[in-house]
Amino acid sequence: MEESQKILKLAVSIGEELLKNGGEIYRVQETIGRVLEAYGMEEYNVFVVSNGIFATVHEDRPDRGSMVRYVPLGKVHLGKVTALNQLSREICAGKYTLEEACEELARCRQMPGVRNLGKLLASGMGCGAFCYLFGGRVREALIAFGLGMLLWMFMQALARGRVSKFLVSILGSVLVTAVSFGLSALGLDIMRDKVVIGAIMLLVPGVPLTTAIRELFSGDYLSGIIHLADALITAACIAVGVGAAVKVFQVFGGMSL
Repeated sequence: MEESQKILKLAVSIGEELLKNGGEIYRVQETIGRVLEAYGMEEYNVFVVSNGIFATVHEDRPDRGSMVRYVPLGKVHLGKVTALNQLSREICAGKYTLEEACEELARCRQMPGVRNLGKLLASGMGCGAFCYLFGGRVREALIAFGLGMLLWMFMQALARGRVSKFLVSILGSVLVTAVSFGLSALGLDIMRDKVVIGAIMLLVPGVPLTTAIRELFSGDYLSGIIHLADALITAACIAVGVGAAVKVFQVFGGMSL
């Protein structure tokens, strides 16, 4: 493989990992460019969207190279983003040869995420806190805490079966609403709406929506529209799930939200 192609592959791979783990579009594009420049690539073009990277180097020379990477929208891992940003800074400072940079990139890729127990507890605490924030009492917050953990386990089970994330949003919101209304039907004095609002916060697409707004304001319209569509469809799925469950309890139990 030509040296220029190895450099291009390294730069695009770093950008791919950044994009996959929640890096901003402008940061990914800038990082790829800086890595290419650090290894002597002066003529290059880089175009990044929410789920793809297109890059070329030395179009008018015999050692020209081009690369396209499809990057599906995935989960955010800010630890990897931080490590990759540090790697790009050290590459620009001349601390790594090409081979050393590739080895460091491999280590960044293998960084572990938060343990499942931590995610489980964080899910419960987040849902309970939001329930209390939106007007629930301690009783509702405790129920939302348990529902948040239940919902996280439910989502993990569906993820192992490779269920569409939009279907996960629908089924998850149905589960939360059904459990909340079911507890009320059993005679437990709770504010059902506060429990539902708190528990479904685990499904709310906050990061995609924030990213979409940021990208639209920075002029990355295509990427912004992709993230906005993702956020709006997810929100619509949540509404469908909650609405369907409420309708069932209205028809068969005479209950309303």
